[in-house]
Amino acid sequence: METSFSQRVKEIIKKIPPGKVATYGQIAAYAGNSRGTRQVVWILHSSSRKDKLPWHRVVNSKGRISLKPNYGYETQKELLEKEGITFDKDDNIDFDRYLWYPSQPLFGV
Repeated sequence: METSFSQRVKEIIKKIPPGKVATYGQIAAYAGNSRGTRQVVWILHSSSRKDKLPWHRVVNSKGRISLKPNYGYETQKELLEKEGITFDKDDNIDFDRYLWYPSQPLFGV
């Protein structure tokens, strides 16, 4: 049975291990649509709570939290720091250290 893009995105997000991050675009590409970044954003927005997704492990392609201050930024940063992720003085995450690369292929993509 073939899974939908949304289902694949959710499964991928659930696989991001503690102490690692993935980008919206990376998740979209792994799910089979390299142009589906905005769809990943929407899926996270609409499904994180009900599907218990580790939403805080998803960041933008610049290694930054996309949420605005007072609108979830602080919560996401705190959750990442609790997992051992550090930020530089400009609040960037070091991708060389923390970016997740799956050890196994995801969905044959």
